[in-house]
Amino acid sequence: MKIDNIKINSYGKLKDKNLNLEKINIIYGKNESGKSTLINFIINLFYNISKNKNGKNISDFEKYFPWTENDFSGKIIYQLDNNKKYEVFRDFNKKNPQIYDENGNDITNNFNIDKKTGNLFFQDQVKIDKNTMLSTVVASQNETRIDNATQNLLIQKIANIAESGEEDVSYKNAINKLDKLLLSEVGTSKSQNRPINISMENLSNYEKELNDIKKYEENKYKIEEDYKKINQEINDAEENKEIYEQIEKILNKNKINEEQINIKKKILEENKIKIEKIKENNSKIEKKKINKINYIILALILIINILNFIFIKNKIINILIFLLIPIYIFGIMLKNKIKNKNNNLKNIKIQIETLENSNKELNNEIIELEENIKKENIEEKNKLINIYGNKIEDLFNKDILFNLIEKNKNNLNSLILELHKLKLDLDNIEPKLEKISDLEEKIYFEKENLTKLENKSKIFEITKELIENSYLEMKNNITPKFNKNLSKYIEKISNGKYKKIILNDDIFVELENGSRISIEMLSKGTIEQIYLALRLSVIDEISSEKLPIILDETFAYYDNERLEETLKFLSQIDNQIILCTCTDREKELLNKLNIRYNLINL
Repeated sequence: MKIDNIKINSYGKLKDKNLNLEKINIIYGKNESGKSTLINFIINLFYNISKNKNGKNISDFEKYFPWTENDFSGKIIYQLDNNKKYEVFRDFNKKNPQIYDENGNDITNNFNIDKKTGNLFFQDQVKIDKNTMLSTVVASQNETRIDNATQNLLIQKIANIAESGEEDVSYKNAINKLDKLLLSEVGTSKSQNRPINISMENLSNYEKELNDIKKYEENKYKIEEDYKKINQEINDAEENKEIYEQIEKILNKNKINEEQINIKKKILEENKIKIEKIKENNSKIEKKKINKINYIILALILIINILNFIFIKNKIINILIFLLIPIYIFGIMLKNKIKNKNNNLKNIKIQIETLENSNKELNNEIIELEENIKKENIEEKNKLINIYGNKIEDLFNKDILFNLIEKNKNNLNSLILELHKLKLDLDNIEPKLEKISDLEEKIYFEKENLTKLENKSKIFEITKELIENSYLEMKNNITPKFNKNLSKYIEKISNGKYKKIILNDDIFVELENGSRISIEMLSKGTIEQIYLALRLSVIDEISSEKLPIILDETFAYYDNERLEETLKFLSQIDNQIILCTCTDREKELLNKLNIRYNLINL
């Protein structure tokens, strides 16, 4: 590629500049004359100017926006290695340029567009982005200046180019950064208080808490089973209670009927006793009457006998009178007995008949009641048997029934208390179990988070592996070719003093005697030459175009001998050279070497 013409309408301090370029170009001007501005114009015309500060105090757009002009624009005409020419006009106030081919056709829309940076025409053509361009093709002011403080940094940049193809990208730094990112954004099994450690600890705590609560859940199932079982037992006890109450009701009804029977039986017995008493009392009355009469008659006979003995004094009469006494008594007794007996028998008969009739009625009533009780019992029992089965047949025994009623009552009370206790246990467990869904949700999200972190960790590991594989591939495939190309360049730049450079995990230079020394052992000037050679080697590797080499005060600290060798080398390569300087050394040495150049004064 070769830049033919640069037209600057207004850009920073540069205004109305029209520059024609050749193979070797010396841009001459004092410090602050606009050399760096010119280089910035070239880069930003190709890649668009940034309005972001990117760590600077002000953005490029603010820095180079003209103070007195509104026409912030310019144009470049260039041709690629295939000899196709292009003309690009850019108004830096706008995101996209206007692009024309050598026939003047507008081909702006033929290239890829990036929403952030705009048209990617130049990147499509040369296959490198802006950052790569700046790190290889363009060597800004003091870029290769080496002192004790920056020598190690330069060596690191050389190593970076050898490792990754870019001076600011280090394979080792990339791996280290990935490790740090992995540690900060994910963590490892050995780290502490990192996202994955916190997530694993949270998951462990949630699972432990859930397992503890699950025990309550298992206990809940057991309690619910017990609750169900006891509820069933209560239902059974309630059913038994109902059965017992029905049987008890029957038995109580029997009891009332039995009491009526007993009352009637008692009356019956009392009537029997009355009959016996009537008979007994009648006998006693007869005896009493007879005895009383006998006593009176006897007393009279005795009085007559006494009077007879006193007044009559006749023994025969006395004997007769004395004999009359028992006869009379016997006759009276017999008469009274017959009379009383008849009367008593009549009365007793009436009383006894009445009582016996009553007893007969009572017996009939008792028999009827007993038959009714028996019949009702059979009916009630059959009804209950039809409902509850034969198990209730023995329950019509009062002793058995009352024992079962008391036992069932105690069992029912005990079951109700146990059920209440289980209900309290369930009420206490429920609030704990309510946390299960919350914990399961937390565990789910924590597992999701862990999966994301593990996937992120895998991505880091895969990225590291890809970088390592790329690094190994470059070492095995690109590095040997790169070393060969680099050695060719350093041999020319150093005028044959150094013929071979080996870039591996470290950078070595092979001396004329074949020994190898680390680049750290070389002089600062030699390291600068190696750095320039590296840039040129990288350009050859990353782009199919022979891109212009833009050097801004790059050789300020070269001695004349080294500068002469370098200029001679630059004149021999195919790349266009744009060399910005504030001294006459480059012109004088090029004149001395009789090398043609294009001088542009700013």
